[in-house]
Amino acid sequence: MDLMKVATDLFMSQISGGNSANANVDQGVVMTALGALLGGADGKLDLGDLVSKFSSGGLMSMATSWLGDGENEGLDIGDLVSVLGKDKVGAFASSVGVDSDTATSGLAGMIPKLIDQGSSGGSIMDMVGGAEGVGGMLKKLF
Repeated sequence: MDLMKVATDLFMSQISGGNSANANVDQGVVMTALGALLGGADGKLDLGDLVSKFSSGGLMSMATSWLGDGENEGLDIGDLVSVLGKDKVGAFASSVGVDSDTATSGLAGMIPKLIDQGSSGGSIMDMVGGAEGVGGMLKKLF
């Protein structure tokens, strides 16, 4: 599973909801911008790092609700901005070509779904490199 492709598709789906102006947003630009906002030093998404960002931001129960197949807690836009940083979210919005409200709303809808889909049905093991990768991810959480 290409986590960045899934993230891009989910974000595009979130922002296109009936707004024809957002239908022209370039997927390649979104992918690059998501890598800069959410990715590691290499620009790639790491599910463990992403969950860790929210967990260390005081949102542990929310972040863990997104793991697995249970009910997901929603991500408040204020919490999103607090964890990722207003400047970084603004830069993301600018690079994608949408306003800050559209970007934050799209990210707040996308991130829980991304983590949920990435961890659903055991595929998290494949994404993080098997048992050793899960151990590394858990170290980041606790």
